[in-house]
Amino acid sequence: MNAPDLASAGRRNFLRQSALASGGLVLGFYLNGTTQAVERLEKPAAGGAGFKPNAFIRIGHDGVVTLVSKQPEIGQGIKTSLPTVIAEELEVSWKDVRIVQGDLDPAYGRQSAGGSTSTPTNYEDFRRLGAAARLMLVEAAARSWKVPVGECFAGDSAVHHRPSKRRLGYGQLVDAAAALPVPDPKNVQVKDPKDFKLLGKRIGGVDNHQVVTGQPLFGIDTQLPGMLYAVYEKSPVFGGKVRSANLDAIKALPGVKDAFVIAGTDELRGLLPGVAIVAESTWAAWSARKQLQVDWDEGRFANQSWAGFVAEAQRLSGQAGGTVLRRDGDVGAALAGAAKTVEAAYSYPFISHASFEPQNCTAHYKDGVLELWAPTQNPAAGQELVTATLGIPKDKIVLHVTRSGGGFGRRLSADYIVEAAAIAQRVNAPVKLTWTREDDLRHDHFRPAGFHFLRGGVDAKGKLVAWHNHFVTFANPVTRDGKTSLVPGSGGSLSGDEFPGRWIDNCLLEQSAIECGVPMGPWRAPGSCVFAWVFHSFIDELAHAAGRDPLEFRLDILGDKAIVAGTGERGTPYDVSRMRQVLLHVAEKAGWGKKKFPKGQGQGIAFHFSHRGYIAQVAEVTVAKDGTLKVDRVVVATDIGAQIVNLSGAENQVEGSVVDGLGTLMFPELNIERGRIVQGNFNEYPLIRIADAPPKIEVHFVKTDYPVTGLGEPALPPLAPAVCNAIFAATGKRVRQFPLSRTDLRWG
Repeated sequence: MNAPDLASAGRRNFLRQSALASGGLVLGFYLNGTTQAVERLEKPAAGGAGFKPNAFIRIGHDGVVTLVSKQPEIGQGIKTSLPTVIAEELEVSWKDVRIVQGDLDPAYGRQSAGGSTSTPTNYEDFRRLGAAARLMLVEAAARSWKVPVGECFAGDSAVHHRPSKRRLGYGQLVDAAAALPVPDPKNVQVKDPKDFKLLGKRIGGVDNHQVVTGQPLFGIDTQLPGMLYAVYEKSPVFGGKVRSANLDAIKALPGVKDAFVIAGTDELRGLLPGVAIVAESTWAAWSARKQLQVDWDEGRFANQSWAGFVAEAQRLSGQAGGTVLRRDGDVGAALAGAAKTVEAAYSYPFISHASFEPQNCTAHYKDGVLELWAPTQNPAAGQELVTATLGIPKDKIVLHVTRSGGGFGRRLSADYIVEAAAIAQRVNAPVKLTWTREDDLRHDHFRPAGFHFLRGGVDAKGKLVAWHNHFVTFANPVTRDGKTSLVPGSGGSLSGDEFPGRWIDNCLLEQSAIECGVPMGPWRAPGSCVFAWVFHSFIDELAHAAGRDPLEFRLDILGDKAIVAGTGERGTPYDVSRMRQVLLHVAEKAGWGKKKFPKGQGQGIAFHFSHRGYIAQVAEVTVAKDGTLKVDRVVVATDIGAQIVNLSGAENQVEGSVVDGLGTLMFPELNIERGRIVQGNFNEYPLIRIADAPPKIEVHFVKTDYPVTGLGEPALPPLAPAVCNAIFAATGKRVRQFPLSRTDLRWG
């Protein structure tokens, strides 16, 4: 909510206060001013036992301050960092803070963990919320002492009177504060950042102890009285339907309570057709599944294969793109007149999100009300899909948000939620649906695969003068209003503004789509996670062809403009000065150009702008003669605005992005044969191990005067090109295919 929105919300919708018989102060900030939300927040708790935590702040007589974290926690640390913003402005001691996870509720506004948006879309609003609460408490203390407000200040969970050194704890002030008028949000004064006591410091995650001691916290830990357990068998071919199944035999097995067919829909990311087995335990359900026999109508995607996709991409590369995304100048003439030209083809496979906690959801349908417990990144999407698919009204769906054991974009989808809901409609008890690892790998919403066919040219002075990229992507058939069209997967559509598109006089960007039945979804830093590798690897090729230092070549392309304007529907302004600054900063910290590396060792550099973040990285690698790779060091410079919310969390985000980016470069790929994913478990789909992680990751934050942004995604994209460019510097071998195992790195 921006400032005008806050002002228009006024006193009624910005803050609410309630004083219950038992005392306490609740302050709620209405990010969604629906009547339903307002009425719910204004109702006192049953029996006057205290305040329900459906507003963001609750202060009790005991001085405990309970803060609600509205965003889903998927390991990114938002459950700690956003409440810290409130606590900072509230001047509460962190030891007095308790944090609870907010369930899906319109009172909280948008609740989603994706796109690195949680911090930038809530930071200023949450500061105002904490500041308003602080002002009310200070006013209450001043009135109690009958002194001017200016003589009072808040600090360490109390209000202090300067002249007399008197002190009143927040718990002593809640009744008086609850009786005060709510401040106008336009007049709320937030703190000067130089006075921050919590923001920018290292604060451990509020769930850390529970996580490391194995306490129940995640969706898969949900336990309810009388709960049953379910598995759901879907067609191995995407979009397949059930012809028949041996249901009677399954129902007769030990521990099995029921087995039935769910017709499902044609939506690849929705409720797919399948067979549900409900049993007294997960083991009984899984054991029965092994004896399940289903006759599948595999549908029209049963003949698709990765080998066929590769052949089709090669065919499409020989013709004009289906869509022209950008056409500047005359690329053909510029290439013909270039002093040197380079052609290259880059490709990457479909991959899974492979979160350690497989998809799961617990559901209980009773008396027309559906109650859900789900590890979701987007609870509203789960509610909406259930309503659209099963016809249960939204106001009859209660969704409890649990912590997720990893998300990376996968849990923005809600297929596992609607599956559990559909099963619960047939079962007279709470039921937990748990996917197996094979379910998770073979029925993911995958990162789109892609093929890039590139040509570039430099002039006699080594300046980039021509760029042509024909991008072959993948698209699903989608029917809307009776019309079917091909829609590229999330992250599988190129923007005409992608770097270096706006910087070159002669640029042609084209896109062609291959129809497929593979369901696709956002994967950490959608699009950027692979585009950065392709573009900044090819830029490196052109720099070497021009005989120029890779850093100098990149700075020359960026130029000295302050801002490069966005173009087209997806255009985003690009702050060149910010990117130049992080690029020069990382080069300085890494000692770029100051080291002499022997054969088999080298440095690589790359940068990328995504999700509001400007990031540059330098990687140092050693490649043994037998091709064994070791990434020795990664240096990262980041510009994510004026304030780091939680330094510990920010460092972890960057370090995790480096490790995740390296693991994705090195190992995972999915093969498709006869319309089905071949790999089923981690023995066939390896992930990065500690021995492969860089021993040194150096993180540097470049503080600027720009709005605060998120950090869950922008630090991942530059890692792959930095490492691959370092491999070239070390061996002369160019990596043009994911995963790295596809490239022979042996040298000498």
